[in-house]
Amino acid sequence: MENVTDRTSNPFGMRPSCERFVPGYGDANAEFHVIGDYPGLHGGEVTGVPFTNEPSIRLQAALADAGLLTTTGDQPAVAKTFLSYLHMCVSEGTPTQAEYDDMERFFDAELRAIAAHVLLPVGARATEYVLQNYTAQARKITVDMEELHGREIRGSGFLVLPIANPHDWDQTHHDRLVDALKLLQSTDFRRETDLGRFTAGGDPYLVR
Repeated sequence: MENVTDRTSNPFGMRPSCERFVPGYGDANAEFHVIGDYPGLHGGEVTGVPFTNEPSIRLQAALADAGLLTTTGDQPAVAKTFLSYLHMCVSEGTPTQAEYDDMERFFDAELRAIAAHVLLPVGARATEYVLQNYTAQARKITVDMEELHGREIRGSGFLVLPIANPHDWDQTHHDRLVDALKLLQSTDFRRETDLGRFTAGGDPYLVR
């Protein structure tokens, strides 16, 4: 099913109860979903767009070099990509576990509405959350972001490719991520099967 909307910012109209928040941004029918932690860590308090503070511009540059963004900046132009946070509210300091739990319903609803093929969690918390909730690999994998950066992990209907926190990057992190994303896009990362041959009319019916 395709989402029909021309809205880039907050395409699903999420409205948490906090005074200020940074909603999801990008293509509502994205193939790639970049998942950050919270605005105070990864940016957006001023622009209202995820991953727009200085360290996260490094991530934008890598996504652009890999073809997931067509322009970078305060309002990047996306290419089949969506950007969002586990905790979208602007908070004083790191959110509490209860505050993360309260935002979980918004994040999960948005992730499932987009149903991207590839999840790109940024940083340890987002990576641990994605592995725990959208794969069967959580018990098998130690969340060491240096080791997991740019490494493909098969999920339950998703492919997961973790990204180290941009605050900790050097040039090798940029190059590793770009190379991994380019390699991934050269493969059948969608893993779709056309079941249209079993339906009347023979129109394409793609499932994962």
